[in-house]
Amino acid sequence: LRMTVQRLFRLSSLLRSALSQQARRNVGLSAVAMNRAKDLDPVQKLFLDKIREYNTKSKAAGGVVGAGPEYQKNMADELAKLQRLYGGGDLTKFPDFKFPEPKFEEVSPK
Repeated sequence: LRMTVQRLFRLSSLLRSALSQQARRNVGLSAVAMNRAKDLDPVQKLFLDKIREYNTKSKAAGGVVGAGPEYQKNMADELAKLQRLYGGGDLTKFPDFKFPEPKFEEVSPK
């Protein structure tokens, strides 16, 4: 009887800790969800508005906003310098890596 009671207490302790952990997770997630549902802090709202405004201007300009001819010249000079250093190619896109399959020779056991 005593062993059964101890097992029951141990099981209830495990169950209680699992439920409390689950409750903490749910409270944490619901706090994040409720925070997003509320209006943003005025500074956060201003920051997000400026980022969205820059994104719109950047798409309209097709690149960096407010970039004059001097910026374009510096960018072209830097790209030319990098092409000389690293052997050319299109430096504005991610490189395409090709790894050929290695050729193995079959070796007979001795």
